[in-house]
Amino acid sequence: MKNASTSSINTAYLLLMSLTAALGGFLFGYDWVVIGGAKPFYEAYFNIGHLPSLQGWVMGSAILGCLIGVLIAGTLADKYGRKPLMMIAALIFIAASIGTGFSHNISVLIAYRIFGGIAIGIASTISPMYISEISPAAIRGRFVSINQLTTVLGILSAQIVNWLIAKPIISTENFLLSWNVQTGWRWMFWVCAAPALLYFIMVFFIPESPRWMAINNKSEKAFDVFKKLGGKQYAEAQVNEVLSTKGESDKDNTKLKSLFQGKMKKIVIIGIVIAVLQQWCGINVIFNYAQEIFSSAGYHVSDMLFNIVITGVVNVIFTFVGMYTVDRLGRKSLMLLGTVGLTSIYAILGAGYYFKVTGIPMLVLVVLAIACYAMTLAPITWVVISELFPNRVRAKAMAISTFALWTACFILTFSFPLLNKGLGAYGTFWLYGLICLSGFFFLKKNLPETKGKSLEEIEKEIIG
Repeated sequence: MKNASTSSINTAYLLLMSLTAALGGFLFGYDWVVIGGAKPFYEAYFNIGHLPSLQGWVMGSAILGCLIGVLIAGTLADKYGRKPLMMIAALIFIAASIGTGFSHNISVLIAYRIFGGIAIGIASTISPMYISEISPAAIRGRFVSINQLTTVLGILSAQIVNWLIAKPIISTENFLLSWNVQTGWRWMFWVCAAPALLYFIMVFFIPESPRWMAINNKSEKAFDVFKKLGGKQYAEAQVNEVLSTKGESDKDNTKLKSLFQGKMKKIVIIGIVIAVLQQWCGINVIFNYAQEIFSSAGYHVSDMLFNIVITGVVNVIFTFVGMYTVDRLGRKSLMLLGTVGLTSIYAILGAGYYFKVTGIPMLVLVVLAIACYAMTLAPITWVVISELFPNRVRAKAMAISTFALWTACFILTFSFPLLNKGLGAYGTFWLYGLICLSGFFFLKKNLPETKGKSLEEIEKEIIG
């Protein structure tokens, strides 16, 4: 069927639902990054500055929670719906942020970081999925990208909060330094409870995913949501289209093993590769490496947190570029642009390290890499994996992709020091460039274009 004109869509209602779901992305971004600003202060408080293995465990413990969250998100979302999972994630974010801030033992802090990671895993799976399921095909990419926008806004907010709270440390007064070590880092975590509470409250005011309701024999309720979104004719068309893909053997089709059989196997593999590529393209290393880049550009230690805020601003600006272009240029075009762009930037960045270039040129390359990633692989990955899979298995299949993403993130985080020591900075960036180049050829050959197609049209084209 042809998609209804977006002029008939109740944009305000769609935006309310999308922004509410995307608050999960905001909390995901904030909670993921806030620990970086708190790190020097809680390390001093717990006296672990001389224990690198424990430092790494604290920094990486949230990833373990993410993996747990992703594992439970798919099954629970299929059984109980998307909305209850968003509410659970909000409650975990609230409890984890408060508990982390009150920690007086490093083991307790780690436990709360793992607990908070569960919420990150749930939010990173459910939020883009929910937005994908409520959005009309013609503007779905733009609206799913709202989740990535709120994620980078969460990252930027954490960077700003960290900078503002830690700013007094620029002074050498012992009183201020002591306040940061004793109390300041706690407020960095506590701040997260406010938007988490707002998230929990706002979820009450949005409906369950109409596609989930239609698949789960609640067609009348699904019709009501679609009708409010686009009118009676739109609602009838949407419900009928969802039901046409439901099939007669849903229970067999939703078994986990069915995702690795027949035509579904190729689609799941594409989803996994895209998710892993978003991490192994190396951009998280770029963020972590930014401090050394700034040092080589001549910046003082007191300016570090402010300069990281600048990279966060670039991240936000170019996320808007990605949102503007995703429904115009298409998903595949932007993914290909991102992989070839990062390949080129890493080639030059690696050469800069090889020839010991310092200063502004290296800083510019870092900013270019962040900009390229922010408008391509960062938002488009979530768009693609939220719309690539059939309605009846979307939650489980997307959970598999998100699990692969967080596993890749874990491997990237812990392998970088080893790669950097063994290959040098230049060799490490060249390796990431080769990964991006390999991703370019894989996506060019295997990734279907999903721009402008309903989720059901995508399913029929891919699965048949």
